[in-house]
Amino acid sequence: MAFTSISPLSIYLLKPPSPAPPRTPPRASSIICRVSALAAVIVSFGGVALADLNKFEAELRGEFGIGSAAQFGSADLKRSVHVNENFRRANFTAADMRESNFSGSTFNGAYLEKAVAYRTNFTGADLSDTLMDRMVLNEANLTNAVLVRAVLTRSDLGGAAINGADFSDAVLDLPQKQALCKYANGTNPITGVSTRKSLGCGNTRRNAYGSPSSPLLSAPPPKLLDRDGFCDESTGLCDATK
Repeated sequence: MAFTSISPLSIYLLKPPSPAPPRTPPRASSIICRVSALAAVIVSFGGVALADLNKFEAELRGEFGIGSAAQFGSADLKRSVHVNENFRRANFTAADMRESNFSGSTFNGAYLEKAVAYRTNFTGADLSDTLMDRMVLNEANLTNAVLVRAVLTRSDLGGAAINGADFSDAVLDLPQKQALCKYANGTNPITGVSTRKSLGCGNTRRNAYGSPSSPLLSAPPPKLLDRDGFCDESTGLCDATK
């Protein structure tokens, strides 16, 4: 009887492979650390990108090259002088602009809501298409200023100089319009529009609602309106004639 010899190498090759050891799942703390690190990198790059974008826009004079991209939100600008400067689309939200000189400057499309501009000089300034709601403009100088389509709801213009100012299509609360109409005069040298006409002074068929954005605050009592919603000529109390 013949026996076949088997070499050790053959025995090793015929041996079934050992199963691979199970992978240990990563610890939750390790995953959290990795995610936190990634988030920090993203935030860091995001901040750099935003800063670069702001710098880029400022150098190009704002978005599409037509603005200043200046940020003055809550800034202290008291008694500062900025004559004939470009602040188009700039942000002055809640800024303190008291007794400053912004005469001849351009604010077209700027944000000035809640700004304090007591006795501020805006002579000849372009304030068209600006957001000026809840703004303090007591005794401000708006002589020959252009405020076309400006939003002035809940703003205080007590004692403001408005000779030659153009308020065409501006949004003001009715009581404020009435107060301005008592002494409005002059014609804007840039637009050629009468200040009184731009405010709608003396227009008996003028809609009694001074502010379409907040009619409940601006509307006179219903008893002062005719059935079409206009000022009732028999009372004359909701129409500024002088």
